[in-house]
Amino acid sequence: MVLALNHQWIWDSWYAHDGQRWHAYFLKADKSLGDPDLRHFNVRQGHAISDDLVNWTHLGTCLQPAKGENTFDDTTTWTGSVVQGPDGLWHLFYTGGGSAEQGLYQRIGHATSTDMHHWSRVETVPGNPGLCLDLDGPNAAFYEKDHAVGHWHDRAMRDPWVMKDPEGNGWLMFFTARAPGIAEANAAGAIGFATSPDLYTWTLQPPVFVGGYGQLEVPQVFSVDGQWYCLFCTAAQHWSQARIAETGLRPVTGTHYLIGDGPRGPWRIAPGFMDGADPCRRYAARILDTDEGLVIMGFADSGHDTFIGHVMDPEPVEVGADGLLRVAAQARAAE
Repeated sequence: MVLALNHQWIWDSWYAHDGQRWHAYFLKADKSLGDPDLRHFNVRQGHAISDDLVNWTHLGTCLQPAKGENTFDDTTTWTGSVVQGPDGLWHLFYTGGGSAEQGLYQRIGHATSTDMHHWSRVETVPGNPGLCLDLDGPNAAFYEKDHAVGHWHDRAMRDPWVMKDPEGNGWLMFFTARAPGIAEANAAGAIGFATSPDLYTWTLQPPVFVGGYGQLEVPQVFSVDGQWYCLFCTAAQHWSQARIAETGLRPVTGTHYLIGDGPRGPWRIAPGFMDGADPCRRYAARILDTDEGLVIMGFADSGHDTFIGHVMDPEPVEVGADGLLRVAAQARAAE
């Protein structure tokens, strides 16, 4: 009973629990496009609910690119996260791309909802509803804030993960980014960082991690028994030369993680690679804390020629005595 649609591909997903049931949010695009690579610029956000993360009721589209032109998100509304504010209002933070830059510059958007389905863009920036955060201000120098044409295919600022600050009264945002001035493109991937006192006003901070891979996509920060983890996904072609040499592994595509002393780090790449394959089996995964323990959920990939495009059923995740994460089925197979 995977999370699937008959006529649309599903890929990146994120989840929220309302106290009674799970809400899944996901990117989707019509299979009639033919080429799965075209899905990224023909995207909508879908919404489904479930009591068990296995059986799903689809509620339809909940967010799509803004109508009209010259807004930051009139071309794409990509991956994000959903949190509930102290007043009970729900907040969606998402990735936006605009037609003025052919969708190649990504920025962070913000919308709110009382029912977790109908979202209204927050107009923090006059005339550009939804725009929440960009790579500007004094800390922008820590980021590749302009598109390095020929060095990388976009200006990265996407996949916001927002959470309460466990060390204060505000909120933290982590996102996919890149650091400037690094010769090897695959050594410049970064986990960007921003802070807010109230979910509405955000201050860009320096990245909390740089290196290892050219992209650290779809970050998710969480703790288990006092140990902090930052989940991310990356592709085999985006491993740095240093990372390949350090691990001695053949690069694979999938989901791995950082280990940290706290949400602000310092962070280090965990040994090995948690959930990867060639061709990719599961991508853009999230780890969810359920009544039965930790589980991992991500979309079935398998590569361009045989792209699947649904969210796989949850699989258990274990935390070993060494503090390392393991997908239970894979750990059993390796024994």
